[in-house]
Amino acid sequence: MKQFQICYKDDAGFLEELKQIKQWRTAHSGYVTIFRIYSEDMEFEHIRHICDCLDDEMPDALYLGCTTNANIMDGALSETKIILTCTIFEYETTQAKILQLPFSEENAAQDVAALKKCCDENPWVQAVEMHATIMDMSMMEFCNEMSRLREDIQVFGGGAFNPDMDDDTAFVFSKGNGVLDHGIIFLLLGGSDFHTYSALISGWKPLKRKFRVTKADREILYELDGKPALDVYRKFLNINKNDRFFSNTLEFPLFLEHGDTNILRCPLAVNDDDSLVMSSDMQEDAIVRLAYGDPETILASIREDGQKIADFRPEVIQTFSCAARKAFWGNENISDETILFHSVAPTTGFYTHGEFLRIKGDMLNFNVTLVIVAMREGDMPQTGPKVNIAREQIDKDNNEKIPIIRRFVSFIEASTAELEEMNMKLALSSVTDGLTRLYNRAEIERKIRSALDKRKNQGTCNNISLIMLDIDNFKKVNDIYGHKEGDHVIQALSDVLRNATTEVSSCSLGRWGGEEFMILLSDSNADDAAVLAEKIRLAFSSVSYETAGCQTVSIGVTQARDENSDALYSRVDKALYMAKAAGKNQVVRLD
Repeated sequence: MKQFQICYKDDAGFLEELKQIKQWRTAHSGYVTIFRIYSEDMEFEHIRHICDCLDDEMPDALYLGCTTNANIMDGALSETKIILTCTIFEYETTQAKILQLPFSEENAAQDVAALKKCCDENPWVQAVEMHATIMDMSMMEFCNEMSRLREDIQVFGGGAFNPDMDDDTAFVFSKGNGVLDHGIIFLLLGGSDFHTYSALISGWKPLKRKFRVTKADREILYELDGKPALDVYRKFLNINKNDRFFSNTLEFPLFLEHGDTNILRCPLAVNDDDSLVMSSDMQEDAIVRLAYGDPETILASIREDGQKIADFRPEVIQTFSCAARKAFWGNENISDETILFHSVAPTTGFYTHGEFLRIKGDMLNFNVTLVIVAMREGDMPQTGPKVNIAREQIDKDNNEKIPIIRRFVSFIEASTAELEEMNMKLALSSVTDGLTRLYNRAEIERKIRSALDKRKNQGTCNNISLIMLDIDNFKKVNDIYGHKEGDHVIQALSDVLRNATTEVSSCSLGRWGGEEFMILLSDSNADDAAVLAEKIRLAFSSVSYETAGCQTVSIGVTQARDENSDALYSRVDKALYMAKAAGKNQVVRLD
């Protein structure tokens, strides 16, 4: 496999490049020849003219292409508006075929059906490269249909774009099919000696704060945590609804997990109701987080995946990189992402509106992502290039704003962690008793009512039992030994309760008030509750205090009937009273 890269500037230079390509192909017995054309030039006539030149000079060559936000040549941002790559396959077994179709949400399933038919008729197909106009389209159905392709077929590609990110105009074109402003091109590749390897690189890191998608419809994100979606950007990033919304949010996409794969989604625009038009579909109930670009993480991913690609020993490398990444790095630094791969093999590509990669059979639509596809003919050579990037180079690549961003994010993460800890403590303090760390009366009452309601609403036959305890002669303890010693006795009883119920399932412990305690057993009958009560009574009576000596408890036990909580409280309280009246330090069960 041999690749030639052409920066189109004028016809004279272009025709001279084609002459050299034809000479090389003749000398080396090249077979299938494919030109990829990527154009920031949006003029129809310029694109048609280049295609006409190819038809005249190399009529047997295939070609395809699209309009782009920018182009990648020799692994770096191209300075010319139009680039061409010519790939010549040197194995007779390698085959290629182009399928170009009109593309819209309405005919997405038909397009995939046509592709599937073509793949079935050509069993040599191993990979499908695609270019498509996808602005203002939901890609959900398309991706679902593409996931049904034959499992061994790899799929990758990118969305056609425009140099002006605010302009929806984009085109695709290919040999014999003309130019379409709503179209899709499938380049089918394969053969017994053709091999591909793909990698997905993000580097955007999520912040800790999570949001739930509470309302969404395809690519329209209406609500996060029950509030207008714009509120998240307005509140946390001070990004408001204005002409710069799209460019301001490019660096802060939403991060969501899809199985083992992380997916980013960019907000493209704001609607009048403060909902967001996202770069692709959003699923209700999904958990998302704001993400930010971290150059060190990006470059670390490139080193790791770059080595894997180098070990594959590719002959050419194709890249599909989101235009948002270029906006993040800036034109001066964006090439740092891709130049490394050019040291492995000739690297070209373009900056896209959405990237596509099939992972474990699932066709996924990405944003703010770099898709790398390595290709090779023949068996893997035993030797090949190694990818290394020195630490000094990473430090050089991180521009001056990055340490500030990283420190700012560290501050946000630390502050968020502290706030979450404070909120947890506040939430815990609102339901627990400060002295015993058991549930307070309001919370244990809520749990009892909830257990009764659940049994009634679900029609279950769960046994619900209550145990009520009272420390005997507790007033005497406070009067003789003081309230501090009384607190020690109460704390000791709470420890006894915790230890006695360690292995009891569906159990809730609460301080009812003063020296009284309540135990809710949500899945135990009165027999089991009575056994537990006796265990608690014996354990507490064996505790000896330095000043107060040994103390005892009286305990009432009952099992819930088809009744409300007040009736249940009344009966367990009566059982406790009977234990007191019978001489204290005993368990009374009242059915």
